[in-house]
Amino acid sequence: MDNRKFCITVLATAAMLGFGAAAQADAAATAETCNECHGVASMGAEKGVPNIAGLSEYYHGDQLYFYRDGDRPCPDVEAPDGSTTNMCNITADMSDDDIDAIAAHYAEMPFVPAAQEFDAALAAKGQEIHERDCGRCHTDGGSNIDDDAGILAGQWMPYMDMVFKMYMSGERAQDEQMKKKMDPLSEDDLTALLHYYASQQ
Repeated sequence: MDNRKFCITVLATAAMLGFGAAAQADAAATAETCNECHGVASMGAEKGVPNIAGLSEYYHGDQLYFYRDGDRPCPDVEAPDGSTTNMCNITADMSDDDIDAIAAHYAEMPFVPAAQEFDAALAAKGQEIHERDCGRCHTDGGSNIDDDAGILAGQWMPYMDMVFKMYMSGERAQDEQMKKKMDPLSEDDLTALLHYYASQQ
């Protein structure tokens, strides 16, 4: 069995059966297998994958459903062992209960911002754009978990760049309000936003 699918199975089983604190500790230990791609404390071992620890249970669960049901694109990611995988393959056999258990597990973990380089001048411009166009839904600079809108602040810049390009190309769907805000943004605007989110460490 693929290591990532094994991780998912153990986490889901422990959460669904309610084994208590000991089982939850076992599940957390097994989650280290998932860190092959998502890193220590799920903060992203690879810069092309997101930090998933600390995402709200609602938002994280939704994204897993989108992957499983084919409603979100699944770019291939090369794992440290040289194999290639994507989230559509990983979630293909997951049940609703599996997804809910995984989302609940990671929601209990703290979010760890990625330590990365950024341009301070671009970050300042990006902050202005964020406050003007994004701050209504992504409050506190995109760091507020209670928004149920993901966490933008402190995500890896290469991952965020990939997501922006998917949105702008139409490969990844957006809600109408978000599309109205993103469509007018220039490439320079998007670059500034990337540096602003990267600056929040």
